[in-house]
Amino acid sequence: MIKKHWVIYGMLTLATATWGSAFIAGKIAVQSFEPATVAFLRFLGAAILLFPLMWLMEKNRKKPTLKDYGLFAVLGLTGIAVYNICFFIATKHAPVIKSSLFIASNPVLIVLLSGLFLKETITKHHIVGMVIALTGVTFIITEGHLLTLFQFGIEPIDFVLLGAVISWALYSVVGKVVLRKYSAVESTTYAVAFGTVFLLPFAYVETSWLDILSADFSTWLAISHMSIFVTVVSFIMYYYGIKEIGAAKASIFINVMPVSAVLLATIFLDETFTWAHGVGAAFVLTGVFIGTNSKLFSRKSHTLIHDKPLRR
Repeated sequence: MIKKHWVIYGMLTLATATWGSAFIAGKIAVQSFEPATVAFLRFLGAAILLFPLMWLMEKNRKKPTLKDYGLFAVLGLTGIAVYNICFFIATKHAPVIKSSLFIASNPVLIVLLSGLFLKETITKHHIVGMVIALTGVTFIITEGHLLTLFQFGIEPIDFVLLGAVISWALYSVVGKVVLRKYSAVESTTYAVAFGTVFLLPFAYVETSWLDILSADFSTWLAISHMSIFVTVVSFIMYYYGIKEIGAAKASIFINVMPVSAVLLATIFLDETFTWAHGVGAAFVLTGVFIGTNSKLFSRKSHTLIHDKPLRR
């Protein structure tokens, strides 16, 4: 069981690290297309890949009920349509310091919603790990100058970023409910399908065929990367992780994403890797380790946590 958990932790780390590459790919893609169009093209490509994958991997698929389709629609609306529109708008317009902070706050809201609606047990190591990881993320995006957080006022883009955080938290929590009946592949496929449909009207309004034909190779390469690796591969791994260890614990790994984004920006955008990045990354990794390892605390509390059944 312990060995299996480490495999799951590795999958979640890889999945969320891959999400960090979306910042780089998104910055390239929004040079040619508007945010909603980038999101639509990304998930259209993902849907084309996911349906054959689902038919191949899930031979004994359950037939969704009307209620199930409703849940899939909620997933598509929150985690696919709304989140990605907000994400790509932020990629294009928001300062990195703000967008990174907002997205890094996702685990906090997910843990709270998981405890409130899913009755998942919120333990001491969840909280401690989350605080340490969030501290590391803050250190990275402020370059070690924490006081810069107070230099920004409230701007319209902040509400866009807040929408991204709320929509992803809802996606993770509702996803946990869906995963009680459906596999990670099925859940991701149906969510992407609904999200693509929701994004279509926005893409139709803001994009012309001329825009599509004039997009260069780097744009299509960026969108393809987001479709295949950031969406298909990583979403399935993340959802599988939620199913195995719960939304609260899995959400801690989201803090790996900004660390990955910084490293990739250093490599591909020629940004400088500073001492603050190194210190922050160490905090993040430490927080993830503590948040997923209850044995670091007292044996008594460990026993109570595992003896207590998970309420549904």
